Amino acid sequence: MAVVSIKNKLRRGNLLVGNEAYDPGAFYPIATTTVGSGGSSSVTFSNIPSTYTHLQVRGFYNLTSAVTNFTYFRLNNDTTSTNYATHIFYGNGTGASTFAATSSSGRDYHLFQVANGAQQPIPFILNILDYANTNKYKVSRLLYGSDDNTGGRQEVGLMSGLYMSTSAVSRLDFVIGGGNIAQYSHFALYGIKSA
Repeated sequence: MAVVSIKNKLRRGNLLVGNEAYDPGAFYPIATTTVGSGGSSSVTFSNIPSTYTHLQVRGFYNLTSAVTNFTYFRLNNDTTSTNYATHIFYGNGTGASTFAATSSSGRDYHLFQVANGAQQPIPFILNILDYANTNKYKVSRLLYGSDDNTGGRQEVGLMSGLYMSTSAVSRLDFVIGGGNIAQYSHFALYGIKSA
């Protein structure tokens, strides 16, 4: 199928030929954390500079406990439950489910992911949009996956969240509802500047 270029009106067989390349902006590494021996109850990024448009955290983690626990992320060390709301859509190999909560269902943290008791690596990508904008609430997006080998359950999920504060985000914590984040778990924080 031929495509007409928006830029120069030429017909091409490829959608990208003749058009300007899409530039999603530039990524800048801010900080990385690898959990040490014995694990950790939380991972914190503090003093986050306000010089970027968005934040992104890429990583993977394991839990030290085989008990099903929740993982949360907290912004600005804010434990006011009414400042958080979340929506999750996930599939586990046998069907799809949804979950939504305002006030984080009474919890003080923004719901991040159900660990399913998995002691397998849980990879994720978290975006916090317009984190330094003091004129709006902060929106987050999350993509994650998990595999509970012992329980035979695999899960892939998408999440959107809302932090109902106009304060610029300068701190980000990952917190486990029980147990610890296991040794060798890795978290990398990036700043994104718009093109």
